[in-house]
Amino acid sequence: MNNNSLHRVVSGCVVLIAFVGASLSQQPSRAASSQERAAPSVQQSAFPPETLDSLRARIAAHIGQPRFAAAAWGIKIVSLDSGKTVFEHNPQKYFSPASNAKLFTAALALDRLGAELRIKTSLYSTSRPDANGTLKGDLIVYGRGDPTMAARLNDGDYWKPLGPLIAQIVSAGVRRIEGDLVGDESYFTGPPFGSGWEWDDLQAYYGAEASALTVNDNAIDLFVKPAERVGLPCPITKGPQTSLVTIINRTQTVAKGAETRISVYRPVGENIIYVSGRAAIDGAGFTGSYAVHNPAGLFVSMLREALAKQGIIVAGRTRTIDSKFREVTPLDLSKLVEIAFVESMPLKDVIRETLKPSQNLWAQLLLLQVGASAARATDEARGDAATRRRGSIAKESGGTDGQASSRGATAPLRASASPSTIELPPTTEEIGVESMQDFLAQAGVKEGDVLLEEGSGLSRRDVITPNATVALLAFMSRHRLFEAYRNALPIAGVDGTLEKRMKGTAAAGNVRAKTGSLRYVFTMSGYVTTASGERLAFSIMLNNYYNVERSAALRDPSSAPKTPIPQPREDLDAIAVMLAGFTGKSQ
Repeated sequence: MNNNSLHRVVSGCVVLIAFVGASLSQQPSRAASSQERAAPSVQQSAFPPETLDSLRARIAAHIGQPRFAAAAWGIKIVSLDSGKTVFEHNPQKYFSPASNAKLFTAALALDRLGAELRIKTSLYSTSRPDANGTLKGDLIVYGRGDPTMAARLNDGDYWKPLGPLIAQIVSAGVRRIEGDLVGDESYFTGPPFGSGWEWDDLQAYYGAEASALTVNDNAIDLFVKPAERVGLPCPITKGPQTSLVTIINRTQTVAKGAETRISVYRPVGENIIYVSGRAAIDGAGFTGSYAVHNPAGLFVSMLREALAKQGIIVAGRTRTIDSKFREVTPLDLSKLVEIAFVESMPLKDVIRETLKPSQNLWAQLLLLQVGASAARATDEARGDAATRRRGSIAKESGGTDGQASSRGATAPLRASASPSTIELPPTTEEIGVESMQDFLAQAGVKEGDVLLEEGSGLSRRDVITPNATVALLAFMSRHRLFEAYRNALPIAGVDGTLEKRMKGTAAAGNVRAKTGSLRYVFTMSGYVTTASGERLAFSIMLNNYYNVERSAALRDPSSAPKTPIPQPREDLDAIAVMLAGFTGKSQ
């Protein structure tokens, strides 16, 4: 529905709008804007729309409120049963998807990798331990991108995820490691951040570095509590307790009733965290989660501490190796002994634990997993001749031949048309994005409708159209792995990012959708079944929205209007509730 059609629908339904009451109240004048009527709460029961025209009029009136004048709505709703378009508004325009991008990454991973894939992490050495339990060389922890070694999946225990590896090391008879403990994260190539991630996101847990060796979501929790006396620094504890991260404590405990204000800063590329501010002596303190630099280093430092608790000594250093190092010193796994290994849960469960809480790191790791798989398949297709050819070129450029774990690890630099420039091999992320475009073409998504540069939606450069999102959802509804895809989505009023939303409405337990939010960006896309039993796929995107009155009310509660101003997510929820309560049919 274009803007002209939208105008005709609204104009032609004045009587209907007046009848259905508060949800379609007349637009207030500018003079009365401070008392602008809010959209009906999604907890209220309104007359459900009974005809397609009434549903369209309800949605049109909702998104046409004056408070959205500076914002942009993009909506596409399609019946999966009839194939008919139920409603659309700017469906062909680009919108920032925020975490709705994860819908695409999850679908890609399921399609290309399968629901049952388990991601392996291995411990390698040049030989098995001798009779005294001594490993003569290094112990290499070789990661392949398993994100599941996380406290949140292990009853909040930071060390439990390493337990299976430690148990196998003990079972293998290892009592002492003469060499170094090496964290090898070379399975993925390229920078540790998604393309387009911004620097001020990188200290937060949601901007954690991506690594083939991941533990505890590559973040550390900080717990700040007031001291026993006013004036003393606040005690700060880390979770996990690790020597890799240094805390600089610049906090102070202040008097009863004072406001607790804690500021945390971790410079990009460092593992020093500055904590400053104050905590009221009678307050609850402060808890936050922050990304660490060099997560592979966190992995092996925690592993070393866990080994020490078992009496296993590491005589050498703790260090990490990335793909740039492996370009000149390839790792030939066929010449090493696998001392121990662990595997992740099946991929369908990894995707569930990605989508329901909207975990950025895990989504990025899924894209990298697809990229690494595609690169490996390409290398295998080239065969031994290509491997010999790469080795020859690598030697000419100062490298050595060896086994690749992903394309970037051993792929040569390629001369471009200009003799003064060198074309670098694609990163794992770039190969994953290329695989995404191939997949979307197979899914029937129009070329150019999806411009994603990374896997999570954190990049402000990502744009998609509502048309593309609904086309993907429709394709996945026919996919052999649809059940795994659908089950991974948050359920309204039940779990994930929708746990507290749309409770007590027709949408509760019904809507399964991915949410998304960045500053001034609010999105929700997924599936809903109407009251008449019709299955719908929808994409609702609100961009560039800032409510001045709500912001003022948050700063000064005395200025708040008598009628509560809805949060942006409630404005999206209201449309989903309309769809769930719709008693008519699309045809």
